[in-house]
Amino acid sequence: MSDLDLNLLTALDALLAEGSVTKAGARLKLSPSAMSRTLTRLRAAAGDPLLVRAGRGLVLTPRAMALRDRVHELNREVRATLSPQDDSLDIASLAHAFTIRASEGFVALLCAPVIAAVAKTAPHVRLRFAPKPEKNGRPLRDGVLGAFAPEIRAQLVFRDRLVGVARTGHPLLEGSLSPQRYADCQHVVASRRGVFEGPVDEALAELGLERIVGAVVPGFPDALAIAARSDLVALVPASCVDGDTAAPG
Repeated sequence: MSDLDLNLLTALDALLAEGSVTKAGARLKLSPSAMSRTLTRLRAAAGDPLLVRAGRGLVLTPRAMALRDRVHELNREVRATLSPQDDSLDIASLAHAFTIRASEGFVALLCAPVIAAVAKTAPHVRLRFAPKPEKNGRPLRDGVLGAFAPEIRAQLVFRDRLVGVARTGHPLLEGSLSPQRYADCQHVVASRRGVFEGPVDEALAELGLERIVGAVVPGFPDALAIAARSDLVALVPASCVDGDTAAPG
């Protein structure tokens, strides 16, 4: 009994309920011969014939009759215990605080609609927007936003692209654009780390060009605002200007 197969419990439940090897086999999608072999194993395990011949059919033994209800209930409980649980999430009743690491540009662009959507669908959820950490991950190691662990997952939310922006009437917008004309302009650069050069400068260097960076600001909204009010040009995510009629040309 120590190595009793739990599958036998299901088979016993079917046999005691159907009172027939053939019907029990059909219920479990087993052939009559396979079900007959299972009955043999059950008889050995229980120390009782369980089903005995009576005329042209089978009947339950007194021991089987006594076991039938108990076996059925036990089989139901085992199946319920081992079956996958419903892990569906009730968003409306979810009460949790989530930390979102994001750049200033992301917060300025999407913070309001994200908060509005969450407030509508998950009113008990709280959001905390935090600045993106340095690449060395020190804030995570210090426990500010949690710790790096295998269960931390990342998922792509959306893709964006950089576009050049300049104030309305800027000389750059007159005539055809070229890398040379772009490089000749004064530039405002958005850099959270305060660096003057980046991938754009590397791409220009491959063309033998160098741009003049007049200012570095922490985020794209700052760069966009400066470009709108000066002769400096900026590169910002397209999402910063898409659908914004007040954005600079």
